[in-house]
Amino acid sequence: MHEVSLMEQTLEIAIAQTQAQNSTQIHRLKMRIGELSGVVPEALNFAFDVVTRGTIAEGATLQIETVPTICYCSQCDREFHPVDAYIYECPDCGNLSFQIRSGREIELTSLEVS
Repeated sequence: MHEVSLMEQTLEIAIAQTQAQNSTQIHRLKMRIGELSGVVPEALNFAFDVVTRGTIAEGATLQIETVPTICYCSQCDREFHPVDAYIYECPDCGNLSFQIRSGREIELTSLEVS
């Protein structure tokens, strides 16, 4: 479960940022997680509950925004969301050569602290 190590690293960053602001409590963490990141949101929530115990983030909430997969077809100059998790075919021209523009994100976007 790589979500635990991911959350441990995220929490380290969050605690460092909180302490740098002379704050003592984290109330909420907001993250953006891409559909292609390999991160399971439910597992990330579980990991969050585990790794925050006994820290300045204990009792905080984790808000996850899922970032959709967006592909770009250079043949017909179109962005599209794949209709199937394993088939990335342009719905307009059928081209299988594409660029992934979003969906791989793993970002800590904001903290609410006091």
